Amino acid sequence: MVDESVLTALKEFVSERDWDQFHTPASLARSVVIEAAELLECFQWSDQAVQEDVRDELADVLTYCLLLANKLGLDPGEIVLAKLESTKQKYPIDKAHGRSAKYDRLPD
Repeated sequence: MVDESVLTALKEFVSERDWDQFHTPASLARSVVIEAAELLECFQWSDQAVQEDVRDELADVLTYCLLLANKLGLDPGEIVLAKLESTKQKYPIDKAHGRSAKYDRLPD
């Protein structure tokens, strides 16, 4: 799902700067949240955001997510697909189609 060249480039970037020593799972998770807040800031006053700013902040979020997955030995594509399968069970099409309700509030 994630192009291997992207992960290779990220690992090289980190290695060249000797930053892996700072990349604990906790620090990477914190960085995901920090960057996600910066992404949200793009939409603070309007649903219309500057696409370049959104692209840059989204890239930062994805970068830290990929680094965290790598640090934990997880394949991003595999974990997304596995989570999608479990989410399909919580939100069957016949109950969830066109609804935004949480799974425990869907009709029976």
